[in-house]
Amino acid sequence: MDIAALSTSLSQSSLGTAVSVRMLDIGQDQMQVQAQGLIKMMELSVNPNVGSLLDIKV
Repeated sequence: MDIAALSTSLSQSSLGTAVSVRMLDIGQDQMQVQAQGLIKMMELSVNPNVGSLLDIKV
């Protein structure tokens, strides 16, 4: 393999790796936003009065 072909091949490999890393970074950012939304929904759904008392009549 000559030098020019080797250089082109390494450059394409490097670009592919950079694109893959960027896509994973974008996916991670989206997952963090979704996790924050889920945490917020869970915080809003908590009602401390529900389930604290049990009334039983016989």
